[in-house]
Amino acid sequence: MADDRTNRGPQDRSRINLGEDYEVRYWTDKFGVSKSQLEEAVRKAGASAAAVEEELRRQTLSGGR
Repeated sequence: MADDRTNRGPQDRSRINLGEDYEVRYWTDKFGVSKSQLEEAVRKAGASAAAVEEELRRQTLSGGR
């Protein structure tokens, strides 16, 4: 089944797919970060939304380092 691009959220909200623009918009809005910050967090933590959220929280607490 093809993606319904009118659906604003990701198909699987437990995983982050950086290959879909609408998913990148969803996750950057949800976490309040830029695309580059999201990409860096996914690179470090993997595609799991929970792991990325934890990585972003860790970055915030450590001053972005």
